[in-house]
Amino acid sequence: MPGLPGKPEPAAAPAGLLLVADSVVRVEDQQLELAASGRGAHAQLVVRAARAEQLAGFEGESSSQQGGYLLVGPRSPSNVARLRALMTWLAPRPLGLQCSFGFGDRLGLATPGHIRALRVARTGLRAVFAQQSMREMARTGRGPQQVMDDATWGVFSSGWHHAHGADADHVKTADDVETCTAAGYTMFTFDPGDHVRDGADSLDGAELGQALEGLPWTALEDSPRSMLERYRHVQPELSELGIAFSDEAAARAAVKYGSAVAHAARLYRRLCEVAPPDREVEISVDETDSSTTHFQHVYIATELARLGVRWVSLAPRFVGRFEKASDYIGDPAAFEADCAVHAGIARRLGPYKLSLHSGSDKLSIYAAFRRATGALAHVKTAGTSYLEALRTLARTEPGLFREIYEGARRRYGEDRATYMVSARIEATPDSARVADAELPALLDDFHVRQVLHVTFGSAVDRFGERLHVTLNRDLPAYEHNLERHFVRHLHALETPR
Repeated sequence: MPGLPGKPEPAAAPAGLLLVADSVVRVEDQQLELAASGRGAHAQLVVRAARAEQLAGFEGESSSQQGGYLLVGPRSPSNVARLRALMTWLAPRPLGLQCSFGFGDRLGLATPGHIRALRVARTGLRAVFAQQSMREMARTGRGPQQVMDDATWGVFSSGWHHAHGADADHVKTADDVETCTAAGYTMFTFDPGDHVRDGADSLDGAELGQALEGLPWTALEDSPRSMLERYRHVQPELSELGIAFSDEAAARAAVKYGSAVAHAARLYRRLCEVAPPDREVEISVDETDSSTTHFQHVYIATELARLGVRWVSLAPRFVGRFEKASDYIGDPAAFEADCAVHAGIARRLGPYKLSLHSGSDKLSIYAAFRRATGALAHVKTAGTSYLEALRTLARTEPGLFREIYEGARRRYGEDRATYMVSARIEATPDSARVADAELPALLDDFHVRQVLHVTFGSAVDRFGERLHVTLNRDLPAYEHNLERHFVRHLHALETPR
């Protein structure tokens, strides 16, 4: 079949080039042999061909060799795009209802380490490598195409031939939809959180009624009367879950999430206009102070479906606290009970997956999450890979780590504004009082992890070039740390026996 890789015995590497063994692949119908030489910033693309014209479309320096032609080129956007076009397994694809795990990569260097963890853990989870939120892209100066290309190169250089997805995370505008569609993303996580009225659960009767009348009913293609009537009877498929239906519960759900539903529907319609029909959608309402009640979940799913939205996963705001860079804060038993009902709703009104956002380091509830959801589960991580990069620096370049750490302590008060965190600066030690050998252990401290996590944008802005130079020099150490870290995550998420 065109585009499927062969596993050749590679010819000797050209002089001065060391081929990455896992990356060597032959595209039989094109009579091309391709490989990566070097890693990270030093990586190059090596292409061998029988005829010179077969190198068309690649960027680089070509030369004739005995028995064929050779091209050595950069890891450029055009070369990466050519690789995706040649080898179908490099292109991300929709993952459907398969249990999946999003890795996230703020620096563009982590995918090989993520793949190492997948190979060691052998859990069968589907992976999402290209995953970064619009907020993270803005803070790191990376665009959707660069995130996609970095992940593609990581997949190619690691020889990962399994299906994987690409998540345009926390999309909030139609412009985001269009840009990420052009870059080839297969999953779009719509984040209408700016339109959620978080205080709706505490409104009194008069305020609640006034707020209900003020909803964008035209955009919702509805009216207060018809909405209330829709929820006056327990839906048969939900009766066994014990969800109480009432006018007040419906009004609160509509006031809290009605504008968010309308915004998600607008984004979905724009996606349908610009993207291929197999693109997948996740709905995210997790970044709020108050949890999503079970009735509110029913409201969100019912109204989205009524407006023609189709989605593959939904991220409610579960009970407890899902702070960045820390384990779950709350009662795991209460989480499991809450999650079990949400999962029951997802099975009956879908089926669709439940998505666990801020999933980094929440190992204490992974088993409960899988018990409740079965295979209908998705987990997202992001910043924890960046923290493993800093752990690597703490071991290999302690001076640079100290600069980043002290800069983070200074910036935390400002940078924490858009994150749910509770770390206190006074609980983080002055690095001058910490010996070099003890610096990596700081990455295990709750307060230090959160301070470093939410200040990543400031760190990349100030230290980005030095950070990349150092990590590129020490990529084996970084990939080892990622493997160790994510094997723990993946094993914790295995289906409980």
